[in-house]
Amino acid sequence: MQLGKGQKIPLSENNLIIKFDRPTTALEIDTAAFLTGANGKVAGDEDFVFYGNARHNSGAVILSGDALEIDLAKIPRHVEKISLTATIYDAESRRQNFGMLRGAVLKIFGTRSEIATFPLENFTVENAIVLGEVYRYKGSWKFNATGAGFSGGLAALCNNFGIEVKDTQPAPPPEPPKPKIDMNRSGRRSQGINMGRERSIDSRREEPPQPKKVELRKGQKVSLVKKGATLGEIVINLNWSQPPQKSGFFGRFTSRAIDLDLACLFELKDGNIGAIQALGNHFGELDYPPYIALDGDDRTGAVAAGETIRVNGRFVDRIRRILVYTFIYEGAADWEEAKGVVTVNCPGSPELIVRMDEYGSRKRTCAIALLENVGGTFSVEKVVEFFDDSEQMDRAFDWGLRWTIGRKD
Repeated sequence: MQLGKGQKIPLSENNLIIKFDRPTTALEIDTAAFLTGANGKVAGDEDFVFYGNARHNSGAVILSGDALEIDLAKIPRHVEKISLTATIYDAESRRQNFGMLRGAVLKIFGTRSEIATFPLENFTVENAIVLGEVYRYKGSWKFNATGAGFSGGLAALCNNFGIEVKDTQPAPPPEPPKPKIDMNRSGRRSQGINMGRERSIDSRREEPPQPKKVELRKGQKVSLVKKGATLGEIVINLNWSQPPQKSGFFGRFTSRAIDLDLACLFELKDGNIGAIQALGNHFGELDYPPYIALDGDDRTGAVAAGETIRVNGRFVDRIRRILVYTFIYEGAADWEEAKGVVTVNCPGSPELIVRMDEYGSRKRTCAIALLENVGGTFSVEKVVEFFDDSEQMDRAFDWGLRWTIGRKD
């Protein structure tokens, strides 16, 4: 079975091997695994399996090169998810990223045969990836083909999963330098983890400039960069244009303005689900659940700022996923004339651009982008898929809301 990004499959065997299969490359890539609880954080340093700690103390997870051996029967009860990751060593100074890697595949093996493969592609500026996740669901285990990228390398991944990474300066001459990354959970002292290689994080090194904008391709995922403990405010904006007015006497009768609305579905980690949209006056709340708010309703397409949804990044750990969509409330369903463009802005991340560039559909609802919580930040995926109405879209993404016909005041 070949998996697509975001696809989930049940795991019927306890003994698994998950291998990061990649061609020979100049990139120096390290794999690791984070064993996390329901909050997405590790309980301690021992739940981080990497080249300096290749065997979990339970024996449930063993790292061997680019392969992870998992015995689900031995997983400790506090562990709800195992995230397999890959990072590029010294990526910033070498100006390397996973956009340079071609032909990589994640392979999942059972006791007797290969269960599934997951092609890893469409990366751009990322130097760290959450390849896939093995997670508990209602007492059973499943695999999620994640393929979500980060900037910031191993340090960013560790911070997202609850391990604090501190810079360590090399010892002065004549002693040879013995770099060490001291990894302890936030608010807890420890002896640190010796990474086992001549590696360190130099906070004084100037990072190469990040691109200011990234235009997403369909199916491509890019993760927002987490600066510090939380994300900043995420601003999702829709801009669109009115079709040109037809000339002549009959033009005023045959030309009809388009009212294109920005909206989103949300699912919180406590199970709460809902929609944010102008229709029905569901504008949301920024500082209270669902921590998402719609600024207003542009019925003309002439407002320069367009329509904007804001997400409070301080509460990212309480949000499971957000589906950004738009629907044509009034006017003909002509997406090409509307020229809709959605941008996602978050402090520290490049501006993400999603163009609604699949024309020809006469359906009135378009799912634009999916934001999913991965390791304490959001991965943003371009969807651009059209539906007859919001209810049909809801079913396609397995949201579970009940819909009724409504009108604006």
